[in-house]
Amino acid sequence: MRLRNTAEEIGLVSRALHWLMALGILAMLGFGTYIARMQVSMANLWLFGLHKSIGLTLLVLVLIRLVWHRHSPVPRPLGPRDHWKTRAAIWVHRTLYALMIAIPIAGWIGSAATGLDVILFGHWTLPRIAPVSESWENAAFALHRILTRTLAALVLLHVAAALTRRDGTLGRMWRGRAQR
Repeated sequence: MRLRNTAEEIGLVSRALHWLMALGILAMLGFGTYIARMQVSMANLWLFGLHKSIGLTLLVLVLIRLVWHRHSPVPRPLGPRDHWKTRAAIWVHRTLYALMIAIPIAGWIGSAATGLDVILFGHWTLPRIAPVSESWENAAFALHRILTRTLAALVLLHVAAALTRRDGTLGRMWRGRAQR
C-alpha cells in the first residue's frame, strides 16, 4: 500500500484526505442545515462555534490536500482523455476545490463581521478578517448559503458520476487502483 500517488494508483494519503473530507463535508451540510434553522441564543451558541471550528478545519484540510497534490500528483483520469465526461469531471473537481476554500472563508468573514470573536474549538481566537458591519455580515452569510447550496448540488453530481462510471474510477478512489 503506497502512501504517494503513482501514474496508475491513488496513494493512501490522497484517498484518506478525500474520504475524510467527503465525510466532513456531508456532515457539515447536514449540520449547517440544522443550525441554520435555529435562532441564535446563549444556549446554542456552542453549536455555531462547533460549526465554525469544523468548517475552518476542513479549510485547512483542503489546503493540505492541494499542497499534497503538488508533491504527489494524482494519476490521470481513467477513460478517453478527450471524452466530454472526463473534461466535465475535471471542471467539477476544480469547482469543488474552489468552493471548499470559498465557503469557510465566507463564513469566517460573516462571523467576524458580527463583532464576536471567531474561536477555534473554544481555544484559539482567529484574526478578525472583516470589519464589524451588518452589511458585511449579511452579504458574507448570503454568499456562504449560495456557495453551500452550489457545493451540495455538485457533491450530488460528483457522487452520481462516480457511481455510474464503469471505468474503475470508484474502485481506484477506494482501493488505490482500478479493478474493472
